[in-house]
This record gives sequence, structure tokens and C-alpha cells, in this order.
Amino acid sequence: MSESELKELLDFGVSAAREAGEITLRYFKKEFRTRLKGKDNFVTQADLEAEEFLRRRIAGRYPEDAIVGEEGGETAGSSGRRWILDPIDGTYSFVHGVPFYGVLLGVEVDGDPAVGVINLPALGEIVYAARGLGCFWNGARARVSRTERLEDALLLSTDFGSCARHGFGAAAEELQRRAAMRRTWGDCYGYALVATGRADVMLDPALNVWDCAALMPILEEAGGTFTDWQGRRSIHSGHGVATNGALFGEVMRIVEENRQSA
Repeated sequence: MSESELKELLDFGVSAAREAGEITLRYFKKEFRTRLKGKDNFVTQADLEAEEFLRRRIAGRYPEDAIVGEEGGETAGSSGRRWILDPIDGTYSFVHGVPFYGVLLGVEVDGDPAVGVINLPALGEIVYAARGLGCFWNGARARVSRTERLEDALLLSTDFGSCARHGFGAAAEELQRRAAMRRTWGDCYGYALVATGRADVMLDPALNVWDCAALMPILEEAGGTFTDWQGRRSIHSGHGVATNGALFGEVMRIVEENRQSA
């Protein structure tokens, strides 16, 4: 795919994610219907409306593209492109009036994550990237941090406690012990912080494809990494680790050293 075609996809994705974010803000900190679709897994009117909007916009502009979303399942396509949507990543935060939620939009081109958008509408921040075009934060170039030692790093996770439940407990404990600071500024917000140089490492022991499709191009174009816990470059493993690149080797060594006892 040419650079101009990727730029067109990115521009459209940024515009659509912004508009979907405006839909979520109409509900944020307001009364709305909420239901559980699993333990601590909410779905709201805002999720449904924002995803329906994104599907209509994409289908109108790119009718031959596939679309998969958290709420609406998958629609097949024939173009070799697939849009992957999470209308509200961090619904738990959204439901509780916490602004650390985002609209996620990713595009796979021939199976490779090529475009990503993280819109954080309640914070007024948007981070986006396309393969080979760089990463941007509110229109300015975004770069990861230069932190080279875990002992100097800010380590994030959506929920450190859940790492043990998914087999990564010992590794997560060791990473926490070695890092300078730990915070649970999680979900897509944590990845946006790594991509923009405000944090250094982000861990998630459980991810769906719509949680991370947007993340890989953003982290990589910012100079960082997005892999699974085995260090594989994938959005389909069910878990993820983001680093600033300089810390990737150290983080993966610790994960490997603690694999058997995890």
C-alpha cells in the first residue's frame, strides 16, 4: 500500500475516532443504561452507539473492507483491509466517571496492523500513527522515552493483580520490584503514555484483538515495541507488553527468567 493511501486511511480514522469520541462524551458522567456481559465487563449505550456510528462511517467510505468490533462482531470484506474497533476501551473507567478511557481504531492491511488511533476524548488527547508515517500526539510528533534501565522506569498495568490469574504473576512481581515506580494508569491510556514518552513499560495479561490492534503501529512508529509476553510481534496472542524499545530486552529477560514459576 502506498504512503498516500495509508495517509488517507489515517486521516479518515482520526476523523471517525474523534466523532465517535464526541458520542461518548454525551454520556460521560451522565445517567445511562449499563449492563454486565461478564465479571466487571460493562457495556453501555455509549459503546453501542459509538460502534454503530463507526461501522456506518467505514462502510460508507470503504464498503469492501472488513470490520470487527467488540460489540457488533465481524463483517467480512474483500479488500484485504480490516478495521478493528473498540468504541470504549476502559469501560470500567467510563462507567465510574474516570476520564482514562478511549476510542480505539486500528486497520490491518493484508493481516499486518498498519494504522492506529487512540482518542482520549475526556482528556482532549489523541495519539495516532500509520506504518512509515510516524506517530503523532495532538498533531505533534510523538516519541517514546529514552529510559535505559528498569530501575529508572515508570511501569504501568491495567491491573497488576490479574497477572497471576493469567500465568504471569512471578514476572509481574519481579518487574514491579525492579522498576522505579508503578502505577495502574491502565487500558489504552497506559499505552498512550508509553508512546508519548510519559511512561516506559505497560503490561496487560489479557487482551482482545480490539484492545490492541490500534496499539502496535502507534508504539512502533513512536520508536517503541508492542509484543505479547513471549516477545512475539502479535495482536492475536491474548496478552501484551509495550516498552520504549530500550527496555524491551531487559523486560523480556525478566519474563523468561520467571516463566516456570509464574
